[in-house]
Amino acid sequence: MALKKDKQKVLGEVFDNERVKSFLLFQAPEGVDPDFHVLEKAYRGMNVENFATFLEFFKEEGRNINATNPEGQTLLAQVKTHRLGDDYAEVLEQNGAQ
Repeated sequence: MALKKDKQKVLGEVFDNERVKSFLLFQAPEGVDPDFHVLEKAYRGMNVENFATFLEFFKEEGRNINATNPEGQTLLAQVKTHRLGDDYAEVLEQNGAQ
């Protein structure tokens, strides 16, 4: 008997605002800046439009868009090294990332 997928992969999924805001609740592992952690989770889990919306909520909470990972890198620095990160880098910069 062949197994079949019970769920198709959804590309470009659009989240509602509550789903986008839920990324603000992720708990960082010990030793990781909570602001960096949620930024990275949102970057990895959202299309660029959802990520832009996330950044609005992130900033409204007064969180640090220039938070760093344990190696001292900002999310912007990481994203700039990714082959398909240009749109995300632009959105980060438009929101004050350095």
